[in-house]
Amino acid sequence: MSQNIEKINAKATEEQHIKRMADLLRQGQTLTELACPVCASPLFRLKSGELWCARCEKKVIVVKEEAELTKVTSALSLETLEATLLAKIQEIQEKMLHETKVEELQKLGSALSGLLENLEKVRKAKKI
Repeated sequence: MSQNIEKINAKATEEQHIKRMADLLRQGQTLTELACPVCASPLFRLKSGELWCARCEKKVIVVKEEAELTKVTSALSLETLEATLLAKIQEIQEKMLHETKVEELQKLGSALSGLLENLEKVRKAKKI
């Protein structure tokens, strides 16, 4: 019984994958000769120039040289750090909205100031 359910789920997943691929083609994206390093599915080149895996639903970056790998890894790390800082800023904002104690508001304000400074540094680093 559970094997039948697994087969049905696998078939449905594969159909979703094929539908996503067809949708990309209809949108004018280009099917490439490259394969996803994670799932081996064909990659699409989006109009933006990025490579996309329809199965993993993620951007794929092809690196040809070690120096390029370092550059790409650094850029991805900065993007992740920026997203984390923005999330923490939003968390502090929510806490500040409901806080009534002056001392706690001062602590939150100080933390917010530090996060904003770091966010500015990360954004400057991304431009380099």
